[in-house]
Amino acid sequence: MPTSIHPATHIGTVALTVTDLDRSLDFYQRLIGLRLHRRDGNTAYLGVGSADLLIVQQQPHARRYRGVCGLYHFALLVPDRHELARALARLFYAHYPNAPTDHIMTKATYLADPDGNGIEIYCDSPEDGVFVMNDEIFFARRADGSLSDGREPLDVASFFALLHPNDDLSAPMAPTTRIGHIHLHVADLAAAVQFYHGVLGFDIQGVMRRFRMAMVSAGGYHHHIGLNTWQGEGAPPAPSNATGLRWFSIVLPDQAALTSVLERVHAAGIAYEQIQTGWQCSDPFGNRIILTTAT
Repeated sequence: MPTSIHPATHIGTVALTVTDLDRSLDFYQRLIGLRLHRRDGNTAYLGVGSADLLIVQQQPHARRYRGVCGLYHFALLVPDRHELARALARLFYAHYPNAPTDHIMTKATYLADPDGNGIEIYCDSPEDGVFVMNDEIFFARRADGSLSDGREPLDVASFFALLHPNDDLSAPMAPTTRIGHIHLHVADLAAAVQFYHGVLGFDIQGVMRRFRMAMVSAGGYHHHIGLNTWQGEGAPPAPSNATGLRWFSIVLPDQAALTSVLERVHAAGIAYEQIQTGWQCSDPFGNRIILTTAT
C-alpha cells in the first residue's frame, strides 16, 4: 500500500495554452470573474487577489485536438451558494452557454472557454447528501436517504433567489475561491490510478469501470483529481501545439510532505526536475505536474 499523500494537499494552479490572449482575458475576467494579477508578454496570470489560480499563455499556431489526453475540465470552487448564484447570473445575463447541474453533494455549472477548455464552477453541499461510487456505478444519496443519479438539472431559480438587489455581477469572484479539482483525459485507467494513487499517494475515492473514470483525493475530499478514458483507450498525449493543459500544480503543505512524494516518484523511476516553482514531472500520458509547497 502506498503512503497516503498529506491530507492538506490540494490543487494549486492550472496553466493553459490559448490561441488569443486578449480574447481569453476578456472571457476569464468578464464572464468568469477572475482578476488579472499581471501580464508578461503572451502570458497572463489570474486569480482572486492572492495566489495565481490560472495562467494562460498564447501560443502561435496552437489549435484544439480531439482524441488526445489532457484537460477535461478544471474546477473553480466558490465558497457558498450565493457565490455560485452570482457566477450563474453573470453567465445567464451574458447568454453564455453553460450546463447547471445538481450532483447533490455539489452544485455546479459546466462551460468551455473560447478555445474549448472545459471549466466547472461549483460549491460543495455535503448537507444535501453524499457521492456513492463503486466498481460499476456512480450515484448520490440525498440526506433523506433517497437516491439520485447525481446528474440532475440544477434548480437555477432557487439560486437566483439568493441574490441581493445590490449584488454586483461585474465584481470578481470571492477572494476565497480556489481550484477545487482537475479532471483529466488519460489513456489507461489502471495506469492512471497506479500513478496518482500508487506513486503520488492520493487516496482512491472510486474507480467506476462502467463509466471509465476514477476519482482520487487527499484528506477524504470527494476528489481532487478526476480521471477518464473518454477520449479513447490508448489516446496519445496532446501534441506540443495543442490548446489546453500546459501543467497543473499539486501543493503540499510543507517540505517534509513534498519530500515524501518526491521519494516515491524517484523510487518509481519517474523522471523529475527542479524548476523555479517546484519539482516538475509528468504522468504516463504527458500531463505535466508541478509538485510544490504552500510556502
